[in-house]
Amino acid sequence: MKQPIRLRILKAAAAIALSVFAVIFASQHANAQAAQTSAPAALSPQSFPLVDTENLIVTGGTAEAVEYQGRKAVRLATQPNKEDVFAFLKGVQIQDGTIEGDIALKITTPPGVRMPGFVGIAFRARPDTTHYEMFYLRPGNSHAEDQAMRNHSVQYVAAPGFDWYMLRRQWPWIYESHADLQMETWTKVRIDVHGRAARLYLNGSENPSLIVNGLKGEDLLGGVALWGYAGEEAYFSNFKVAPAKAQPIANDGEPAGVWNVVFASDYGRYEGSMDLHRDGDAVKGTWTGAFGQNLSLSGRWRNGYVELTFNGTWDDKPPAPMTATLAGWIDGDSATGRMKVEGRADGQWTATRKRE
Repeated sequence: MKQPIRLRILKAAAAIALSVFAVIFASQHANAQAAQTSAPAALSPQSFPLVDTENLIVTGGTAEAVEYQGRKAVRLATQPNKEDVFAFLKGVQIQDGTIEGDIALKITTPPGVRMPGFVGIAFRARPDTTHYEMFYLRPGNSHAEDQAMRNHSVQYVAAPGFDWYMLRRQWPWIYESHADLQMETWTKVRIDVHGRAARLYLNGSENPSLIVNGLKGEDLLGGVALWGYAGEEAYFSNFKVAPAKAQPIANDGEPAGVWNVVFASDYGRYEGSMDLHRDGDAVKGTWTGAFGQNLSLSGRWRNGYVELTFNGTWDDKPPAPMTATLAGWIDGDSATGRMKVEGRADGQWTATRKRE
């Protein structure tokens, strides 16, 4: 009797093991299929007609469905004592791709109070709105009699740390430009984001109104949010988000090492090398080449983004002291960004790390 009992026990154990294996296999197979289909699904375009507020998550204000300038739309307004309002499109996460939609603006400030208006679209944004990239419009500046004010019609900013004031003072005319805009009129907006660059297109034009190379934001992936400002009503309609395959870049690039640098400026081409060392977020080193030899260089690092400054000599008659500033991203053994020699030259810099 012992042998048959053992045999039955073994058969039962085998049956249980086979059942467990079948369950595990089925689960793994289902997960594999989900993984195979998730990537294409994630890249599928998403449409948001915005005839109601169902697909919006609003912070800092209110959203309501309205009719404006002959179409159904969503109107955003800030809450009392709030500076701005964000309305996130539900279920959207984007690194690279295209964002399209129609926006309009109505000013509600009292007559005589200067208000150029502010309405825009944030991308790669965190839900708490502490981090984002953004393009926004100032329609009231578009037809100003002062040319400098006209050049402040469209703007790029990033949070934290890169608002309009900081970018305008440190890099004049690089992160804003003129565009032909009208108040209380629908404007078609398209934003193309790829890697560390983004372009803003208006009203179906094939030429961008603003190009940003070297986006300042800390995050490569995030949500898309409609944005409005206090003292106005912002209107949004017919949005579509089309994610694209992400470019193979990653943050936290290491600056330490020797770099061969080319500065392609509006005044000419300059070359040099940087020997960099990093201690936490502090970067120090030397510059050798155009503008001087073994010049002390210092700056800061943040997740692969660097800002560096050094003093040297501008080759003039007679030679004059100068200050150079570089800002940009490090991706592996290459780097690129904006560079300027204060009051002398402005342009882009590229660099490659020297390998022994």
